[in-house]
Amino acid sequence: MTIWVTGGSGMVGSAFKRVLGSEAVYPSRQQMNLLHSDSLTFAPDDKVIHLAAKVGGVKANMNAMADFFYENQKINENVLEAAQRSAVQKVVSLLSTCVYPDAPYVTYPLTEEQLHMGPPHDSNYAYAYAKRMVDVMSRAYRQQYSCNFITAIPNNLYGENDNFDLENSHVIPALMRKIWEAKINNEPHVQCWGDGSPLREFTYSEDIARILLFLMDNYDSPEPINIGNTKEYSIKQVVEMISDILEYDGEIRWQTSQPSGQHRKPSSNRKLLELGWDEKNYTPLKEGLKKTCEWFIMNYPKVRGIN
Repeated sequence: MTIWVTGGSGMVGSAFKRVLGSEAVYPSRQQMNLLHSDSLTFAPDDKVIHLAAKVGGVKANMNAMADFFYENQKINENVLEAAQRSAVQKVVSLLSTCVYPDAPYVTYPLTEEQLHMGPPHDSNYAYAYAKRMVDVMSRAYRQQYSCNFITAIPNNLYGENDNFDLENSHVIPALMRKIWEAKINNEPHVQCWGDGSPLREFTYSEDIARILLFLMDNYDSPEPINIGNTKEYSIKQVVEMISDILEYDGEIRWQTSQPSGQHRKPSSNRKLLELGWDEKNYTPLKEGLKKTCEWFIMNYPKVRGIN
Protein backbone atom coordinates (compact mmCIF):
# COMPACT_ATOMS: atom_id res chain seq x y z
CA MET A 1 0.00 0.00 0.00
CA THR A 2 1.29 3.41 -1.05
CA ILE A 3 0.16 6.82 0.21
CA TRP A 4 0.14 9.27 -2.68
CA VAL A 5 0.20 13.01 -1.94
CA THR A 6 -0.73 15.21 -4.91
CA GLY A 7 0.51 18.80 -4.82
CA GLY A 8 3.64 17.83 -2.91
CA SER A 9 5.47 21.03 -3.90
CA GLY A 10 2.89 23.32 -2.27
CA MET A 11 2.70 24.58 1.30
CA VAL A 12 0.62 21.70 2.72
CA GLY A 13 2.46 19.16 0.53
CA SER A 14 5.75 20.39 1.97
CA ALA A 15 4.28 19.97 5.45
CA PHE A 16 3.48 16.34 4.60
CA LYS A 17 7.11 15.82 3.64
CA ARG A 18 8.16 17.03 7.08
CA VAL A 19 5.52 14.92 8.85
CA LEU A 20 5.56 11.72 6.74
CA GLY A 21 8.88 11.93 4.91
CA SER A 22 9.54 8.97 2.64
CA GLU A 23 6.50 7.09 3.93
CA ALA A 24 4.52 8.75 1.12
CA VAL A 25 5.05 9.36 -2.61
CA TYR A 26 4.94 12.95 -3.88
CA PRO A 27 4.77 12.76 -7.70
CA SER A 28 6.18 15.71 -9.63
CA ARG A 29 4.36 17.17 -12.62
CA GLN A 30 6.79 15.32 -14.88
CA GLN A 31 5.95 12.01 -13.20
CA MET A 32 2.18 12.56 -13.00
CA ASN A 33 0.59 15.42 -14.93
CA LEU A 34 -2.78 15.77 -13.24
CA LEU A 35 -4.20 17.68 -16.22
CA HIS A 36 -3.83 14.55 -18.36
CA SER A 37 -5.79 11.52 -17.25
CA ASP A 38 -3.57 9.01 -19.05
CA SER A 39 -0.64 9.91 -16.78
CA LEU A 40 -2.47 8.94 -13.58
CA THR A 41 -2.01 5.41 -12.29
CA PHE A 42 -2.54 4.08 -8.79
CA ALA A 43 -2.61 0.54 -7.45
CA PRO A 44 -5.46 -1.25 -5.68
CA ASP A 45 -5.51 -0.49 -1.94
CA ASP A 46 -3.35 2.63 -2.32
CA LYS A 47 -4.42 5.76 -0.43
CA VAL A 48 -4.51 9.24 -1.96
CA ILE A 49 -4.28 12.59 -0.19
CA HIS A 50 -5.38 15.07 -2.83
CA LEU A 51 -3.95 18.56 -2.28
CA ALA A 52 -3.07 19.66 -5.81
CA ALA A 53 -4.75 22.79 -7.14
CA LYS A 54 -4.13 25.87 -9.22
CA VAL A 55 -4.13 28.59 -6.55
CA GLY A 56 -3.62 32.35 -6.37
CA GLY A 57 -4.66 35.50 -4.61
CA VAL A 58 -7.72 37.63 -5.26
CA LYS A 59 -6.17 39.50 -8.20
CA ALA A 60 -5.05 36.31 -9.96
CA ASN A 61 -8.47 34.73 -9.43
CA MET A 62 -10.32 37.74 -10.82
CA ASN A 63 -8.02 38.06 -13.86
CA ALA A 64 -8.15 34.38 -14.82
CA MET A 65 -11.52 33.04 -13.70
CA ALA A 66 -11.82 30.55 -16.55
CA ASP A 67 -8.29 29.18 -16.09
CA PHE A 68 -8.84 28.65 -12.37
CA PHE A 69 -12.12 26.83 -12.99
CA TYR A 70 -10.94 24.71 -15.93
CA GLU A 71 -7.61 23.57 -14.49
CA ASN A 72 -8.96 22.78 -11.03
CA GLN A 73 -11.99 20.97 -12.42
CA LYS A 74 -9.74 18.95 -14.74
CA ILE A 75 -7.29 18.06 -11.96
CA ASN A 76 -10.08 16.94 -9.64
CA GLU A 77 -11.90 14.91 -12.29
CA ASN A 78 -8.71 13.13 -13.31
CA VAL A 79 -7.58 12.30 -9.76
CA LEU A 80 -10.96 10.95 -8.60
CA GLU A 81 -11.62 9.01 -11.80
CA ALA A 82 -8.14 7.43 -11.71
CA ALA A 83 -8.63 6.57 -8.03
CA GLN A 84 -11.97 4.91 -8.81
CA ARG A 85 -10.58 2.96 -11.77
CA SER A 86 -7.64 1.78 -9.68
CA ALA A 87 -9.87 0.75 -6.76
CA VAL A 88 -7.79 2.70 -4.25
CA GLN A 89 -8.61 2.17 -0.60
CA LYS A 90 -9.39 5.82 0.17
CA VAL A 91 -9.10 9.41 -1.08
CA VAL A 92 -8.95 12.43 1.24
CA SER A 93 -9.39 15.69 -0.70
CA LEU A 94 -8.59 19.10 0.76
CA LEU A 95 -11.09 21.82 -0.14
CA SER A 96 -10.80 25.52 0.73
CA THR A 97 -12.59 27.84 3.13
CA CYS A 98 -13.76 29.88 0.13
CA VAL A 99 -16.19 27.10 -0.84
CA TYR A 100 -18.64 28.44 1.72
CA PRO A 101 -21.39 30.83 0.61
CA ASP A 102 -20.90 34.55 1.08
CA ALA A 103 -22.15 36.30 4.22
CA PRO A 104 -25.85 36.88 3.33
CA TYR A 105 -26.48 33.14 2.87
CA VAL A 106 -24.90 31.67 6.00
CA THR A 107 -24.96 31.95 9.77
CA TYR A 108 -21.83 31.86 11.89
CA PRO A 109 -19.97 29.83 12.88
CA LEU A 110 -19.74 28.10 9.51
CA THR A 111 -20.95 24.51 9.70
CA GLU A 112 -20.60 21.83 7.05
CA GLU A 113 -24.30 21.60 6.14
CA GLN A 114 -24.20 25.24 4.92
CA LEU A 115 -21.73 24.46 2.13
CA HIS A 116 -24.20 24.57 -0.77
CA MET A 117 -26.72 27.06 0.63
CA GLY A 118 -25.74 29.97 -1.62
CA PRO A 119 -23.07 31.28 -4.01
CA PRO A 120 -19.49 31.96 -2.89
CA HIS A 121 -17.95 35.44 -2.94
CA ASP A 122 -17.72 37.05 -6.40
CA SER A 123 -13.96 37.59 -6.16
CA ASN A 124 -13.06 33.92 -6.62
CA TYR A 125 -16.31 32.16 -7.45
CA ALA A 126 -14.78 30.10 -10.28
CA TYR A 127 -12.10 28.57 -8.05
CA ALA A 128 -14.64 28.13 -5.23
CA TYR A 129 -17.13 26.29 -7.43
CA ALA A 130 -14.41 24.02 -8.80
CA LYS A 131 -13.45 23.16 -5.22
CA ARG A 132 -17.12 22.63 -4.27
CA MET A 133 -17.39 20.13 -7.09
CA VAL A 134 -14.82 17.92 -5.33
CA ASP A 135 -17.45 17.43 -2.62
CA VAL A 136 -20.14 16.71 -5.23
CA MET A 137 -17.89 14.34 -7.20
CA SER A 138 -16.75 12.51 -4.06
CA ARG A 139 -20.35 11.88 -3.01
CA ALA A 140 -21.31 10.77 -6.53
CA TYR A 141 -18.45 8.25 -6.70
CA ARG A 142 -19.39 6.96 -3.25
CA GLN A 143 -23.00 6.46 -4.36
CA GLN A 144 -22.30 4.81 -7.70
CA TYR A 145 -19.04 2.93 -7.04
CA SER A 146 -18.96 2.69 -3.21
CA CYS A 147 -15.66 4.63 -3.18
CA ASN A 148 -14.40 5.79 0.20
CA PHE A 149 -13.82 9.38 -0.88
CA ILE A 150 -13.96 12.10 1.83
CA THR A 151 -13.40 15.86 1.85
CA ALA A 152 -12.00 18.27 4.45
CA ILE A 153 -12.38 22.05 4.71
CA PRO A 154 -9.56 24.11 6.31
CA ASN A 155 -9.62 27.81 7.15
CA ASN A 156 -6.76 30.32 6.65
CA LEU A 157 -3.52 28.36 6.29
CA TYR A 158 0.08 29.48 6.74
CA GLY A 159 3.47 27.84 7.01
CA GLU A 160 6.78 27.14 5.35
CA ASN A 161 6.91 27.20 1.54
CA ASP A 162 3.91 29.53 1.32
CA ASN A 163 3.49 32.00 -1.55
CA PHE A 164 5.04 35.37 -0.63
CA ASP A 165 3.99 37.34 -3.72
CA LEU A 166 2.63 40.65 -2.41
CA GLU A 167 -0.24 40.75 -4.93
CA ASN A 168 -1.25 37.08 -4.92
CA SER A 169 -0.47 35.84 -1.41
CA HIS A 170 -2.67 35.57 1.65
CA VAL A 171 -2.46 37.84 4.67
CA ILE A 172 0.25 36.15 6.78
CA PRO A 173 2.90 35.66 4.06
CA ALA A 174 2.23 39.16 2.72
CA LEU A 175 2.68 40.71 6.17
CA MET A 176 5.76 38.61 6.86
CA ARG A 177 7.43 39.75 3.66
CA LYS A 178 6.47 43.41 4.12
CA ILE A 179 7.79 43.55 7.67
CA TRP A 180 11.00 41.64 6.91
CA GLU A 181 11.82 43.81 3.89
CA ALA A 182 11.12 46.96 5.92
CA LYS A 183 13.56 45.68 8.56
CA ILE A 184 16.42 44.78 6.19
CA ASN A 185 15.94 48.02 4.22
CA ASN A 186 15.81 50.15 7.39
CA GLU A 187 12.38 51.50 6.51
CA PRO A 188 10.79 53.43 9.40
CA HIS A 189 7.24 52.22 8.80
CA VAL A 190 5.07 49.55 7.18
CA GLN A 191 1.68 50.28 5.63
CA CYS A 192 -1.16 47.81 6.18
CA TRP A 193 -4.67 47.94 4.72
CA GLY A 194 -7.68 48.71 6.91
CA ASP A 195 -7.64 49.28 10.63
CA GLY A 196 -6.40 45.87 11.82
CA SER A 197 -9.62 45.01 13.64
CA PRO A 198 -10.98 42.06 11.57
CA LEU A 199 -10.78 38.69 13.30
CA ARG A 200 -9.54 35.60 11.49
CA GLU A 201 -8.76 31.95 12.25
CA PHE A 202 -5.35 30.56 11.23
CA THR A 203 -4.10 26.97 11.04
CA TYR A 204 -0.46 25.91 10.70
CA SER A 205 0.24 23.73 7.65
CA GLU A 206 1.76 20.85 9.63
CA ASP A 207 -1.43 20.66 11.69
CA ILE A 208 -3.39 20.19 8.46
CA ALA A 209 -1.07 17.35 7.42
CA ARG A 210 -1.56 15.59 10.75
CA ILE A 211 -5.33 16.11 10.69
CA LEU A 212 -5.66 14.68 7.17
CA LEU A 213 -3.73 11.60 8.30
CA PHE A 214 -6.04 11.41 11.34
CA LEU A 215 -9.06 11.53 9.00
CA MET A 216 -7.55 8.84 6.81
CA ASP A 217 -7.84 6.49 9.79
CA ASN A 218 -10.90 7.87 11.56
CA TYR A 219 -13.43 9.43 9.17
CA ASP A 220 -15.44 7.67 6.46
CA SER A 221 -18.59 9.78 6.11
CA PRO A 222 -19.78 11.40 2.86
CA GLU A 223 -20.23 14.85 4.41
CA PRO A 224 -17.29 17.29 4.38
CA ILE A 225 -15.63 18.09 7.69
CA ASN A 226 -14.17 21.40 8.94
CA ILE A 227 -10.61 20.94 10.22
CA GLY A 228 -9.29 24.42 11.04
CA ASN A 229 -8.17 25.88 14.34
CA THR A 230 -11.09 28.10 15.41
CA LYS A 231 -9.20 30.47 17.75
CA GLU A 232 -9.59 34.02 16.41
CA TYR A 233 -6.92 36.72 16.21
CA SER A 234 -7.20 40.26 14.93
CA ILE A 235 -5.03 41.28 11.99
CA LYS A 236 -3.45 43.82 14.34
CA GLN A 237 -2.44 41.01 16.72
CA VAL A 238 -0.90 39.07 13.83
CA VAL A 239 1.11 42.13 12.74
CA GLU A 240 2.35 42.63 16.30
CA MET A 241 3.41 38.97 16.59
CA ILE A 242 5.28 39.00 13.28
CA SER A 243 6.98 42.32 14.12
CA ASP A 244 8.06 40.91 17.47
CA ILE A 245 9.41 37.67 15.97
CA LEU A 246 11.28 39.53 13.20
CA GLU A 247 12.47 42.19 15.69
CA TYR A 248 11.07 45.04 13.64
CA ASP A 249 10.46 48.14 15.76
CA GLY A 250 9.25 50.50 13.06
CA GLU A 251 5.81 52.08 12.95
CA ILE A 252 2.78 50.19 11.62
CA ARG A 253 0.60 52.63 9.68
CA TRP A 254 -2.97 51.47 9.16
CA GLN A 255 -4.49 52.71 5.90
CA THR A 256 -8.00 53.22 7.19
CA SER A 257 -9.12 54.61 3.83
CA GLN A 258 -8.66 51.07 2.45
CA PRO A 259 -11.21 48.30 3.18
CA SER A 260 -10.67 46.23 6.31
CA GLY A 261 -12.77 43.33 5.03
CA GLN A 262 -15.47 41.35 6.78
CA HIS A 263 -15.12 41.66 10.56
CA ARG A 264 -15.50 37.95 11.40
CA LYS A 265 -16.19 34.70 9.56
CA PRO A 266 -15.71 32.02 12.23
CA SER A 267 -16.03 28.29 11.54
CA SER A 268 -17.03 25.32 13.66
CA ASN A 269 -14.72 22.31 14.09
CA ARG A 270 -17.15 20.52 16.42
CA LYS A 271 -17.36 17.42 14.20
CA LEU A 272 -13.58 17.03 14.20
CA LEU A 273 -13.33 17.37 17.98
CA GLU A 274 -16.17 14.87 18.48
CA LEU A 275 -14.25 12.48 16.25
CA GLY A 276 -11.38 12.55 18.75
CA TRP A 277 -9.02 15.27 17.53
CA ASP A 278 -7.65 17.12 20.57
CA GLU A 279 -7.78 20.91 20.32
CA LYS A 280 -4.44 20.97 22.19
CA ASN A 281 -2.84 19.42 19.11
CA TYR A 282 -3.23 22.66 17.14
CA THR A 283 0.00 24.65 17.01
CA PRO A 284 -0.40 28.01 18.83
CA LEU A 285 -0.28 30.86 16.33
CA LYS A 286 2.86 32.51 17.73
CA GLU A 287 4.73 29.19 17.69
CA GLY A 288 3.72 28.48 14.08
CA LEU A 289 4.60 32.03 13.04
CA LYS A 290 8.02 31.67 14.66
CA LYS A 291 8.75 28.48 12.69
CA THR A 292 7.52 30.07 9.47
CA CYS A 293 9.52 33.28 10.02
CA GLU A 294 12.69 31.29 10.74
CA TRP A 295 12.22 29.32 7.52
CA PHE A 296 11.48 32.51 5.58
CA ILE A 297 14.63 34.27 6.83
CA MET A 298 16.81 31.25 6.03
CA ASN A 299 15.44 30.99 2.49
CA TYR A 300 14.88 34.66 1.59
CA PRO A 301 14.81 35.80 -1.19
CA LYS A 302 14.63 32.35 -2.83
CA VAL A 303 11.06 31.70 -1.81
CA ARG A 304 7.88 31.26 -3.83
CA GLY A 305 6.47 34.57 -4.99
CA ILE A 306 9.81 36.42 -4.84
CA ASN A 307 12.31 34.33 -6.79
